[in-house]
Amino acid sequence: MTTTGEERAAAVSGPWWWARWRGALFDGSLALASAAECAAEGVPFARDAGVPLAAGVLFGLLCGSVLLVRRRWPIAVVLVAIAVTPAQMGFLMGIVGLYTLATCELPRRIIGALAGMSLLGTMIVTFVRVRQDMARGDFTIGDWFVPFAAVTTSLGLTAPPLLLGLYVGARRRLMESLRERADSLERELQLLAERAEERAEWARGEERTRIAREMHDVVAHRVSLMVVHAAALQAVARKDPEKAVRNAALVGDMGRQALTELREMLGVLRSGEAPERPAPLRDPAALPLVAVGVAAAAAASRAAGEPGGDGPCLAELEELVGQSAAAGMVVDLSVEGEARPYGAEIEQTAYRVVQEALTNVHKHAAGAKTRVRLAHRGAEIAMQVENGPPPEPATASAAGLPSGGNGLLGMKERVVALGGVFVSGPTDAGGFRVSAVIPA
Repeated sequence: MTTTGEERAAAVSGPWWWARWRGALFDGSLALASAAECAAEGVPFARDAGVPLAAGVLFGLLCGSVLLVRRRWPIAVVLVAIAVTPAQMGFLMGIVGLYTLATCELPRRIIGALAGMSLLGTMIVTFVRVRQDMARGDFTIGDWFVPFAAVTTSLGLTAPPLLLGLYVGARRRLMESLRERADSLERELQLLAERAEERAEWARGEERTRIAREMHDVVAHRVSLMVVHAAALQAVARKDPEKAVRNAALVGDMGRQALTELREMLGVLRSGEAPERPAPLRDPAALPLVAVGVAAAAAASRAAGEPGGDGPCLAELEELVGQSAAAGMVVDLSVEGEARPYGAEIEQTAYRVVQEALTNVHKHAAGAKTRVRLAHRGAEIAMQVENGPPPEPATASAAGLPSGGNGLLGMKERVVALGGVFVSGPTDAGGFRVSAVIPA
């Protein structure tokens, strides 16, 4: 795992400006070594300058100990090293100071200027010292050795620490950049994971809503018709026993068909396999009365990958209206404009709106005259289902039809999800109207 910036900041436990105790101990060791070197070099300096040895040693100790603050003030360390160059002391301080200066994030012109001053100072001091030694007879080499020694000595004391410091500083900045980038990527991954979890939760909620809506569309219409026919069966049981027997058989077949469809849908939810098409009813004459539920079952089968399309389509709308009419509803269908194919989701939504509206008529206004209008327009498709007041208001309530209150909400969600407009409400004549417009 990568270490974030907050964790690195929390890991800083050293004193003062040091990030760690080992850094402080290392700098302290360098300062002690530099102070010892400068103190030893202070003895010949004191003799040449004609000052007491103690003063030269103390001066060397003070100058060498400046290396302790090399991480805090590297420019001050380099300036002190340049200042004591004529006294021929502070070689370790100058090397370490240049290295530290090159590793810092300072402008290159400042680093170059201080390095040039150090190079020039070392070169002049070396040139003078070597020339003096040759004048005293300590060296018998030719005059060419003086500039050679001055140049090589100054370059040897300046170039290696400077180049090494530039390399280490660049590498350090690169590693810091990579760490920051890794931290940024880690934070982005965490945000993406959180957003993915939120999207997954949202998708699960949407899927639950979609499954509930599909189950409502597939089963509700058929069960509503069963309740209506069961109520009618009570009325004709004594007057026409043969008709009552036929109606009872019809209700039984409708119930079995509804259970079959419900079992298939629940099986799909458990295993993810495609449902089989339900078995046909025993009585072919009962097909017109229960075809509304059959259409919903066919939609589920087609959605599962069976032949016949991707779901109910507008071409089946006339059949749906005819089946409701065969079930006893007075319903009229009118189509305006030139019919044309639409997207599968648009046609399925339009079909479901009409189906749910007809189901509500069966539930709440049995026997009411109903009009279904479908209009094909240039950039949209519009549908309207309007029913008048029921001839006997007590019929629906006597049938005991339950209502979950989600039918209109489900229709509105379907239409709005496609960018359409959905309006429903009572009419002035005492009926109810459902209107929807879906962009094509």
